[in-house]
Formats: sequence, structure tokens, C-alpha cells
Amino acid sequence: MIFPLRWHAFAHGIVERALTPYFRPGPGRVDLFTTVSQGRVDQFDLEHTNGAWRGVMWDNTNQRAPGPVPIASDVPTVHPQPQWTVTTLPTGRLTSQAGSPFPVHDHTGVKEIPADSTDPVERDNGPTPHSLAREGGGGDYLSNEIGYRATLLRDACDLNVPGGHLHTPAFFFDKDNSDPTTGRITDPVLERYRDAVLAQARTLLTTALGTLTPR
Repeated sequence: MIFPLRWHAFAHGIVERALTPYFRPGPGRVDLFTTVSQGRVDQFDLEHTNGAWRGVMWDNTNQRAPGPVPIASDVPTVHPQPQWTVTTLPTGRLTSQAGSPFPVHDHTGVKEIPADSTDPVERDNGPTPHSLAREGGGGDYLSNEIGYRATLLRDACDLNVPGGHLHTPAFFFDKDNSDPTTGRITDPVLERYRDAVLAQARTLLTTALGTLTPR
């Protein structure tokens, strides 16, 4: 599935409506899931914690919607809405059997407002009890939000499978293909890098599938 970078589409439940048929009990229920987006250069990040907060960045329709992550009223969810959700991907196995050529990190950093404070602080090892989310491991944009929504839906549907958000290495063009007015949307450097990322992503998913027990 491919989702648009639009705050209002997420607020109206596009993610939950797409995933719910595969998260609810039945013959089509998934054994594993991951949401995916591009992250940092030359590394994969398993986003350990997702936060219920939107930052101030513009989406692809030049709209902003800072504030708490809104959940549509007609989709399965958890009450009260949690500030944080956590990956259930097998992070230990995926970091120790990462494949190559890129390192894979269990990214546990967040930004929070602690329970006894009004100021946001960064934490390297996840949120503290009763804190307010300001950034998940994936930040405060739609990468964090799709991970939050998918894992919140997982919990709402009582889906006991590995799942979470994976940030791939960020793609880039060849240095000689940096002028968008040329209309070139690909080049050999981009394609080689993309192929390496996709091959390792498949390795990671295969490794994660290897942790499943037969139903």
C-alpha cells in the first residue's frame, strides 16, 4: 500500500481503514506488518517508539496541522488514546542479523514533555512514565504518524504479531543529476543505491518472518 503525505487524509482514517481488514480476525489476518519510509543516509532505523504528536512541517498539499494526532471516530482504537506506541518487530534479531551493506539501528530516541515539567526534552532510551509525546523515534512528521496509527490499530484489534515502522536509507541522485528542470527522475547512482536498499529490506523482512511460530 502507498499512502499520501496529507495530514487531513491521515486524520480522516485512511491508514486505519486500509489496514483494518488485515488486522481483524479472519483468514486474511496478517502474520507480520511494517510501515516504511525513507529516513537517514546509509542506515536503516527500526523506530522503537511512536508518538501521538504532529509537528509544524507542511504536507504535500502545503497544509500544516500541528498538535495531537487525531483519531477518526469510526475506526478501531484504544481508549484513552496513548501518548506512545511501541514496535513489536524483533529488533534484536534484525540488528544482529542485519545483512549488508547498511547498518540497522534499534532507534529508541524520543522527545517528550516529562510528567513533572512543561518543557520538551530529548531522551535516548524512550519515554518516561506519563510523559507527553513531542517526537517519536521517527520524528513528528507523517513517518512517525503512520507508525503510530498502524501500531495503535494493532493494539485496538488485539493483533499479536510483529509490527512497526522501518526507516530505510534515504535515496539520492547522482551529483550530476541535481537540476530538477532537466526532468530526469532517475540515474544509475540512484538505481544502484535503491536496489541495495530493497535487497536488504527483503532480507530484514525474511529474518523477521523467521521468528514466527506456526499458527
